[in-house]
Amino acid sequence: MSMHPQQPHSGESGHTGEGGGRPGLSAGSQPALARQANPSWMGRVEPRFYRPAPGNAGAPLPSVGPPLQGGVDSNGRMRSAGLLALMVGGAALVFLSLFLVVPFLLANTGVGGFGVGFVVSLIPLTAVLLTVHAIDRWEPEPKRLLFFAFTWGAAVSVAVTLLIQPVFALTFQFSDVADLQTYMATVQAPVVEEFAKSLGLLVLLLLARKHFDGPVDGVVFAFTIAGGFAFTENILYFGRAIAESASPATDLAQIFLLRGVMSPFAHAIFTGTTGLIMGFAARRWHSGASVAAFFVGLLPAMLLHNRWNSMGEGFLGEYILIQVPIFVLAVIGVILLRVAENRLTRQRLLEYSAAGWFSPAEVELLATPRGRRTALHWAAGYNRRPQMKSFLQAATQLAFIRQRILSGRDIALHQAEEQRQLHRIIVLRAAVAG
Repeated sequence: MSMHPQQPHSGESGHTGEGGGRPGLSAGSQPALARQANPSWMGRVEPRFYRPAPGNAGAPLPSVGPPLQGGVDSNGRMRSAGLLALMVGGAALVFLSLFLVVPFLLANTGVGGFGVGFVVSLIPLTAVLLTVHAIDRWEPEPKRLLFFAFTWGAAVSVAVTLLIQPVFALTFQFSDVADLQTYMATVQAPVVEEFAKSLGLLVLLLLARKHFDGPVDGVVFAFTIAGGFAFTENILYFGRAIAESASPATDLAQIFLLRGVMSPFAHAIFTGTTGLIMGFAARRWHSGASVAAFFVGLLPAMLLHNRWNSMGEGFLGEYILIQVPIFVLAVIGVILLRVAENRLTRQRLLEYSAAGWFSPAEVELLATPRGRRTALHWAAGYNRRPQMKSFLQAATQLAFIRQRILSGRDIALHQAEEQRQLHRIIVLRAAVAG
């Protein structure tokens, strides 16, 4: 595999000018190029925003940021005020939420039920988190943001739900306990719980916009939040089966079958629809569109949640005829998102290849699943698998930075980020080449 940037074709310049054009590229040809730059329905580029990738003259770019100390940060992270506020504020919210959530769980489950419920709840949680890992492998999100998402779901969203529930229940008066329970399950729970979970998505979208810029990101964060919420909820249900039942083992097995085997992804699918819609809105890079998408995305999540909680005597039939197809559609949707994301990455890296940063063969290695496996296997033979993994991640991040440039918003900011990432690509290339 070539480990040196390809020289630009004849007639290409070293760097683009302020307008993003390239000498020899007429303005009239840009719409045609923009059409070619849309390999899928995800990440469409309007012709007026299209600009060629900056050229590479074969010499390392001058450093545009602080010098890299002790090698290269494997995730290329750049701290910002928004992320700092997110981490500090999130930690404070989680800490405060635990003072409400933990006593609530203990009061309903007892210490023994809490302990058993906690351990058993790890099983469906593992299934959800492994799914998140599989979806997120192409362009991994920062672990600190995934941790924020999980703790929001497991603590903050549960606390918000507990605080809103009493107020929500007071809006209606029921003389029959059964009617109240039905109302709480089919109306209150879908509305309050989906609002509480999706509020974390809105916080991530507004404060960590650089890492939440597409539908796949929305699904990843939504699944993680929902996994955290379901984890805490499962502790409650599993713990109650131990604390309140005359035959705890039998009741626990039944509840585990329902929640841990038949529906470990129920909350993930509910909130995932909100994350998907907010992810598409994130492509617009507009705060107003983000907030609007939050409210629009709540509607299908609440509807799906309502349908799940409304299943009664005909549960098994509805589960097979409605819930299973919904799950299958969700799987197909995630696969289509991944395919579209792969194609978008390949197209953007081909544009950098045309500018002299990669050879066409390198793009196939960097931007296709088969190529990545080949590259990692090759690097492992030279004890450079970690360096190659970082190189692959950096190339993917570069492709998505370019997509943000072509969105037409905050172009100067993203072009500065692009220059830093191109410098990092050179350093990582050298590390892989040895």
